[in-house]
Amino acid sequence: MEQLNAPQGQFNLNRFPVKPKDTLRAWDAADEYILKHLDNSLIATDGNILIMNDSFGALSTALAHAKPTMLSDSYLAEQGLKQNLEQNDITPGQVCFINSLQTPEKPLDLVLIKIPKSHAMLEEQLHRIRPFIRPSTIIIAGAMSKMIHTNTLRLFERIIGPTKTSLAVKKARLIFSDVEEMSLPENPYPLTLDLKGEQFTRNHYTLSNHANVFSRESMDIGSRFFLQTLQQENIASDEALSIIDLGCGNGVVGLIAAEHFPNAHLHFVDESYMAVDSARINFQRAFPEREACFTATDCLSGLEANSADLILNNPPFHQQNVVGDFIAQQMFRESKKVLKKGGALWVVGNRHLGYHTALKRLMGNCTLVAGNKKFVVLKAVKR
Repeated sequence: MEQLNAPQGQFNLNRFPVKPKDTLRAWDAADEYILKHLDNSLIATDGNILIMNDSFGALSTALAHAKPTMLSDSYLAEQGLKQNLEQNDITPGQVCFINSLQTPEKPLDLVLIKIPKSHAMLEEQLHRIRPFIRPSTIIIAGAMSKMIHTNTLRLFERIIGPTKTSLAVKKARLIFSDVEEMSLPENPYPLTLDLKGEQFTRNHYTLSNHANVFSRESMDIGSRFFLQTLQQENIASDEALSIIDLGCGNGVVGLIAAEHFPNAHLHFVDESYMAVDSARINFQRAFPEREACFTATDCLSGLEANSADLILNNPPFHQQNVVGDFIAQQMFRESKKVLKKGGALWVVGNRHLGYHTALKRLMGNCTLVAGNKKFVVLKAVKR
């Protein structure tokens, strides 16, 4: 646990989930810059405040006295907020959380935005809040300087109004936008992706992809290789009645699994609310007569042990801007708990990540099912 020292007070903050010997902080220089700017500029915090993309609730915790609303697409961010409020003895009701598919309930006086990694996500969010801002609304965005580009500023100008940036402090910058009455462009999200002609399916599917869905404009090559492998290997040779699409994104892997296993119950899991909702839309459109579960959670947290016959997994290799295999490793460990004895975990990943070593150590076995220059498909069975 580290301490954030800000004009608003001192706050003990952790990243979520808490990892032993984690050297990364739950905030960055842009968070510090925003909090100092609010104090130095004497900006009132007694109105209706919206805080967007607050990764672990650092801004929301520091401003909890103002009873802000925090908007995020991340289940992990929501849990991080709860954790950090609790360990600073702040009543949870001081901060209202809404996910990225929801909107504020009333006009906004102050909007604080941490610039997300996804330009599409930022665009969708600016469209989402536009009906709730007015000329008097103060808009302040912040990020590390490397994340602020010309097209970032143009996006604010196109949807909000005249925009300028601050000087850099500790490699962070702030963005200020004045709300201007204008003819607004149409919100392009969600996007539509047609799977007609793909070799891994016999059917014609149309996918709906929210703005924060990975590879929302085209089929990503890892998932395509995974699904082609499942088709060639005749994955349905052993009947599975309970299947989990872990890290489901838009749900395409689980959707094709449902095609292979017409009697199976599917469970789509992701930490992104937009991903889970995209998977829900796509599955219900493809199989209107079938039921499935759709859960935003941390890996497989909350799912019953020894309950799944088959888990299909295309693990992410980053959390926000932190790159590594720590999420994949957590997914593998929790998959072992949730799989039934004899159940199988199928994984696709970049060849260089060495997932086979981790799976063999964890499960006692790992089979290389297929591979090319970039990807491998691996299978590990719980024994």
